[in-house]
Amino acid sequence: MAQQFEDKFHRKFYYLRLSVTDVCNFKCSYCLPEGYRPVGGEKSTFLTLPEIKRVVTAFADCGTTKVRITGGEPSLRRDFNDIIHAVSNTAGISKVATTTNGYRMAKQVANWRQAGLTHINVSVDSLNPRMFHQITGENKFEQVMAGIDKAFEVGYEQVKVNVVLMNNFNLREIPAFLEWIKTRPIQLRFIELMQTGEMDQFFEKNHVSGVNIRTQILANGWMPKVRQSNDGPAQVFTHPDYQGEIGLIMPYEKGFCETCNRLRVSAKGKLHLCLFGEQGIELRDLLQVDKQKPELISRIQAQLMSKSVSHYLHDGNSGATPHLASIGG
Repeated sequence: MAQQFEDKFHRKFYYLRLSVTDVCNFKCSYCLPEGYRPVGGEKSTFLTLPEIKRVVTAFADCGTTKVRITGGEPSLRRDFNDIIHAVSNTAGISKVATTTNGYRMAKQVANWRQAGLTHINVSVDSLNPRMFHQITGENKFEQVMAGIDKAFEVGYEQVKVNVVLMNNFNLREIPAFLEWIKTRPIQLRFIELMQTGEMDQFFEKNHVSGVNIRTQILANGWMPKVRQSNDGPAQVFTHPDYQGEIGLIMPYEKGFCETCNRLRVSAKGKLHLCLFGEQGIELRDLLQVDKQKPELISRIQAQLMSKSVSHYLHDGNSGATPHLASIGG
């Protein structure tokens, strides 16, 4: 194995979030309220399967053990099963996850599992079909819920469900969400709404502090769970009376970035050191042939020395990220 990816603050990177498309077929109010629009109107050319294999192999050689395949909506790729298979068959990768809006799960999740997908996150921002439609712009609630049921049917022991909490939309549904996971092995992940360049006013009206939610659940008997080295950013809590778990993702909490263990590669082959960082570092020119791997690793290692100690969300600075779909959330 090459040298473990590590930055100047001695944070080690075990987790790669790999975007394979920035196209999405939902129009979520906090991400793409006007629907997907190609940047500058250009026709997108996303990473090819051989390029994906090369970038994942380089990361695995440097200590990465978990890859999350993201979008946009990753299942829109016709070769999505092939991507899962390629990533899962890379030496050193033990976890292969995806984050999906779930609209294709009922029909395809069995194939994803067979291809090697080990973990699934599904976005479900409301348990009320009307509110779900209002938030996502799509009347697909029953379809998504059927997909979650199918995931359990084909053998997944746990499904993670992402809920972006918003003051004027779904905040009042927290009791319903908790009741939902009482008898289901679902990790319910409440995510703080994050400010990006295209939604400043929306953020101001709808941001809910995850710290307040944590105070409430701790008072009701929920207990913190020990983190693993390649876990994501969620603080996870369990309760003896619940089969499910709660995860809180709180990017505005002091010290959030201290445990950062993940890097991002965009669908067009740029390395992003932070979700709320710079324009990205080009990698694609070093993904054309296998023999470029040493140079690819060297470029990534060099760029890690410029990774900041923290994002600057507290200052109202979301960096160059126009919306969450642009580099895989």
